[in-house]
Amino acid sequence: MRIAPMDLNWLVLERAESPAHVACLAECTPPDGAPDTFVADLVAGWRAHRTFAKPFNRRPRLLPVPVWDVLPDDEVDLDYHFRHSALPAPGGERELGILVSRLHSHALDRRRPLWELHIIEGLGDGRFSMYLKVHHSLMDGVAGIRMLGRALSADHDARDHPPIWALGSSFARPQTPPPPTAEARVLRSGVERVLATPVRSVRGLHRVAVGGRGIARLAATQVVGGLRPRERDVAIPFVAPMSPLNGCIHGPRRFATQHYALERLKALSKDAGVTINDVLLGVCSGALRRYMSEIDALPDRSLTATLPVSVRLEADESGGNAITFIHARLATDIEQPAPRLQRIAASTRHAKSVLGRLPRDAMNAYTMLLMAPYMTQLAVGLGGRTRPMHNVVVSNVPGPRQPRYIEGARVDQLYPLSVLFNGQALNVTVISYAGTMCIGFTGCRDSLPSMQRIAVFSGDALEELERAVYAGVANG
Repeated sequence: MRIAPMDLNWLVLERAESPAHVACLAECTPPDGAPDTFVADLVAGWRAHRTFAKPFNRRPRLLPVPVWDVLPDDEVDLDYHFRHSALPAPGGERELGILVSRLHSHALDRRRPLWELHIIEGLGDGRFSMYLKVHHSLMDGVAGIRMLGRALSADHDARDHPPIWALGSSFARPQTPPPPTAEARVLRSGVERVLATPVRSVRGLHRVAVGGRGIARLAATQVVGGLRPRERDVAIPFVAPMSPLNGCIHGPRRFATQHYALERLKALSKDAGVTINDVLLGVCSGALRRYMSEIDALPDRSLTATLPVSVRLEADESGGNAITFIHARLATDIEQPAPRLQRIAASTRHAKSVLGRLPRDAMNAYTMLLMAPYMTQLAVGLGGRTRPMHNVVVSNVPGPRQPRYIEGARVDQLYPLSVLFNGQALNVTVISYAGTMCIGFTGCRDSLPSMQRIAVFSGDALEELERAVYAGVANG
């Protein structure tokens, strides 16, 4: 099976200092009356499942043509992929964070299917965690969380539920999108030629310029519009200010978490007249503004965020990547929280209006065209050495609305971990799960001193936003 161009990018751009996998950390509480051997019994039961569904049986082979090799069950070493660990006593969130940061720092072995699953016990009171790591070429965040949500049980009383590698995406049928328009086919073909080989790139660029004028023009509006002085709300690629978030990174990672009740964010967004995602960006903006100020590195101009947007159809739970991107200003140059939030909302509205003019069938081609300069920057080793495309990536992934269970153990929180590249030392990803917004902060250990403070500051930033917005409502 051929590797799709969007998926291939994650393999081509991977380096030792920037492994291209994503992950999810589930913190779980065993059911009432569970024996002391609950976790050991869970591990033993899952080890009995020695069949592997896609994509957990796929291994990449890039030459002569990039394809996925599908391995038979007896060639997948379960003892390598599925691991059982314990935290040093007394275990706690700090010890878990240290272990998960270490696990997330190392690349997956390309000689094997690109995934690992760790069961980690020792959190106290019998609680344990599950850390699932999968290469980004196999699935994006939305596909991964949908698959995980289906693989975990929605029934508190369910037992003997197969592990995710035995289910994979085989139980979910992708919804077939409508056939692409002629313009989209031409543009996609041209972009694929650009990405394929230098010899074919000139022909590919010609096809983009001639056949995909409408889509290329739409991508260009982000740049041209942002260059107009009056367009204060427009965020465009490669005009972000330099900051400690945007140097060359190293392999070791730091991971920190935060979570809020969804109803709390809904109430704030309603009173402020913005979206929940705008509130999350406001929280990140306030936290980053304070963090940068304390290390004396806050830029005079606003930080810029890239926001991944899923274009996956609602019923599509297959693997691969189906995302595009928009850009927004975080208004970190504005001191007061309420005006800062309104400026962020204006920026996201503009970005979404641009994307809304694009047909769904042209999304992949548009995304490749938009991201080609950034991918080229990374591929030739200029990431972190020239002006960054953005300062930070902030992503919001919808998760299960109802609680999930592992052999009766309730999944309390689901925290996302993401990928970093040179020029991007921090990723903030949010998963909505069972009435909670779970935030994962993935950072370069060497680039951002005491990165965990960003998670702490985000709590303070939310309280500041609430005070400012509700004071305005009371006085309004």
